[in-house]
Amino acid sequence: MIVVDRSLINIVLKECHDSPFSGHLSEDRTREKVKTCIWWPIWQKYAQEYCKTCDSCKKANKYTGKRLLNMIQIQQPRRPWEIVHIDWGTGLPPGGDRSYNACLVIVDRFSKTPIFLPCHKDDTAMDTALLI
Repeated sequence: MIVVDRSLINIVLKECHDSPFSGHLSEDRTREKVKTCIWWPIWQKYAQEYCKTCDSCKKANKYTGKRLLNMIQIQQPRRPWEIVHIDWGTGLPPGGDRSYNACLVIVDRFSKTPIFLPCHKDDTAMDTALLI
């Protein structure tokens, strides 16, 4: 274990929280990483404050202070196509006669069978409803 000089604290926290190998860990995980290798007085408070003030984490909504709600379990379907998952695939190169550049993906939760419907990234809700 290394005892850190006060002038190096921000460098250490940056390395434990911001580095590409850390990936902006949560406050708890940042503290765990710091705890394994270094120490200074009231280091936990410094780590907590560093994570709370991290611009990247704030932009990614990691530190808004909001509590997440308990996840609701999705019921299991009793037959095919009773429950489906729908998502968009965008950023595709234009293709087909109408230069489609997106894809509406519909997956049956029962069988995991996918359906891929070509569409355009700027399609409206009405266009999507007509596809389905």
